[in-house]
Amino acid sequence: MNHTPHTTPKDEAAARAVQDELRTRVVLDQAGPPPGTGHVTGVDVAYDDARDLVVAAAVVLDAATLAVVEETTATGRVAFPYVPGLLAFREIPTVLAALGKLGVDPGLIVCDGYGLAHPRRFGLASHLGVLTGLPTLGVAKSPFTFTYEQPGPRRGDFSPLLDEGDGTEVGRALRTRAGVKPVFVSVGHRVSLDNACAHTLRLASAFRQPETTRRADSLCRRALAEATAEAGATGAWPMQQTRN
Repeated sequence: MNHTPHTTPKDEAAARAVQDELRTRVVLDQAGPPPGTGHVTGVDVAYDDARDLVVAAAVVLDAATLAVVEETTATGRVAFPYVPGLLAFREIPTVLAALGKLGVDPGLIVCDGYGLAHPRRFGLASHLGVLTGLPTLGVAKSPFTFTYEQPGPRRGDFSPLLDEGDGTEVGRALRTRAGVKPVFVSVGHRVSLDNACAHTLRLASAFRQPETTRRADSLCRRALAEATAEAGATGAWPMQQTRN
């Protein structure tokens, strides 16, 4: 895994400058790995706002069977304030720590969030892809600031997610379950939008959300609960805790 060092910006202006520089490195002309091949990794985070702490999880699945290959967690302090459009700076340091503990190639990374479907075209999935060099995509539960028409009712139906300002397609509203509200898929890095949607459908064979997201969400919440309980018993937070 290639790694471009992450630095925490000192303020919002510096963070936006980092986004402006890094987004020039996003690769949009690669299809990415075919669905059902290699590994696919879900990443997600959970917060303890009272302690200003964050736990990240990385869960590697076999892309063909969706069996868990490896999972890790990492715990860190939130180093950047909550600012819409700049959430990646709160999450990426701990996500990178969790990914860095993996003993296997993570393959394709699926983020619970946005890639190009971001006001500055550089959401968490794109940011993480540029820093790691890995193919990434984002699958979000809501469309953020963009508009879309409801896709058809069947699984696999989709409609473009559009920037109201210039009409640019930044992702797709994708129906992963018949009659259930869509998810919002966008390219992160080194994956085409068609392929990102194909991966999402394969990963969401039984539920609305991809299995990668479901498993990473469950793991980081469990790890946060365990760490919180330990902190309550000892009076100290176990920083940079990891679990395989």
